[in-house]
Amino acid sequence: MTETAPGTIPVIASLKELGPRYRVWLVDIWGVMHNGHRAFLRPLISTRAFREDGGIVVLLSNSPRPSAAVQEQLRELGVPYDAYDATVTSGDLTRYELAKHKGARVFHLGPGRDQPIFDGLNVRLTDRNEAELIVCTGLFDDETETPEHYTAMLTAFAERKLPMICANPDHQVERGPKLIWCAGALAALYEKLGGKVVYAGKPYAPIYRLAFETITGLAGGTVPKEQILAIGDGISTDIKGAAGAGIDSVFVASGLHLPGVPGELDAAKLAPLFAESKKRPIAAMRALVW
Repeated sequence: MTETAPGTIPVIASLKELGPRYRVWLVDIWGVMHNGHRAFLRPLISTRAFREDGGIVVLLSNSPRPSAAVQEQLRELGVPYDAYDATVTSGDLTRYELAKHKGARVFHLGPGRDQPIFDGLNVRLTDRNEAELIVCTGLFDDETETPEHYTAMLTAFAERKLPMICANPDHQVERGPKLIWCAGALAALYEKLGGKVVYAGKPYAPIYRLAFETITGLAGGTVPKEQILAIGDGISTDIKGAAGAGIDSVFVASGLHLPGVPGELDAAKLAPLFAESKKRPIAAMRALVW
């Protein structure tokens, strides 16, 4: 760990000393375990090593897909099953929220690949004109579109006072070398236009309650919060969410918040990111490394 001035965030090169102080790691997926194109090798080594020492690894994701679909995607990207114990996703929580709307006419705002979120649920997918509820999983085409492309559609929804469930509170994530827009950006725009949104994911409390229930099942009993460490690259999701849930966090300085910044990570680069934050991570690192 590098020496830092009082009040600054320590920069660490490895979790080998800090990580074992905890019984459970709650690890973000996109940006920490993979970049949307391929898995990162060092995090795989890290989570495996932690598990071999008796630790529990739960991957906590704002993916709008249910856990089964996310686990299959992880396998395809090169994240094997032995790198974690369980996954908890925004898709899981969205399905729980949708179960409260039996028989509802739902407009799916998002790409077709997210359709499994509705499998087996008693809701009816319909077009935007007949909908009484919006489920937003992302942009239809996140490679070319921006949230501004949806202003007219969202304005019309807001005028009709349609509620929205946001199945991915992230605003942006890395996909390979570029940043792409996510459902959270559309939900934020919808709120600005007067719409009402239920967020199913980080940093909001319900997904942490679901994660803690999962941890309890894996551990065979309640794990004290001081024994749980969150690891993630999203300041407004992973770090803020961990603080709200009452657990420590480590910030992974990916390209999400420090795009194109070369060289070693230091306190000077971190300071502007957390200048207005009351809840800070206990440490920061370039990547999840054991």
